[in-house]
Amino acid sequence: MSNADPADTADTVIAALRTGYERLAELVTNFDEDALAGPSAAAEWDIAQVLSHLGSGAEIMTNTVQLALDGKPAADGDFNKNVWARWDSSSRQEQSAGFLVWNEKLTTLFESLDDDQRENLRIELGYLPAPADVATVARMRLSELTYHSWDVRVASDPGATLDAGAVPQILQTVGDLSWISKPANLNGQQAVLNVATTDPATAFSLRLDDPVSIDPNPADDAAGTLTLPAESWLRLIAGRLSPDHTPATFELTGPISLATLRTVFPGY
Repeated sequence: MSNADPADTADTVIAALRTGYERLAELVTNFDEDALAGPSAAAEWDIAQVLSHLGSGAEIMTNTVQLALDGKPAADGDFNKNVWARWDSSSRQEQSAGFLVWNEKLTTLFESLDDDQRENLRIELGYLPAPADVATVARMRLSELTYHSWDVRVASDPGATLDAGAVPQILQTVGDLSWISKPANLNGQQAVLNVATTDPATAFSLRLDDPVSIDPNPADDAAGTLTLPAESWLRLIAGRLSPDHTPATFELTGPISLATLRTVFPGY
């Protein structure tokens, strides 16, 4: 999508944010205390804690975007720490209600941006080398929402998949695998796999070495192939493709086993 108009790209991401939020909100509004205390697919977090993570993140991002709109510098680290502390000390019901409030606020704020702002506004996040455009910031939020929405939904729906509208957008963010991969778990193995995804169709190569990396083109020296839905690829590299949640269409050939891939991508 490198040739896409920035405003059109932002439009698509913001629309996916609205769809993903409303899909999860429909579930959350019906959660009682027992449901909120139940386990999610995020390690060591119950469902309320996942909602707290999404809610506090939405509050922080709402403040970040608003400061950019007001032409003010980014908040210091104390702001985030105070937000997290308040959410961490809240009850499960408060975390659930706060998730709904702050994700609606953030989504509405993105939707309120006019065409000029969607194209030209730059937002200082504090951890990137330069301020980012609206599409980039919204896409980062979409990734967070989509993965953690799955963490919540899969608890009651073992066949849950990532939101279809979000998948093409999140695929654009997958480039550097060094921070989410554990090459030491290859135990000295090295291999190149050609990867083919469906929905949408993409083709690239996965180099299993130190570091683990992606090449945007299929490799002539590939030792095997990996074929799977795009949403399953995204769940694999995020540590969310356990045996119970692997599609029947998954195919892997070559010297690297799926069990090894799961250890190389343990999740975050």
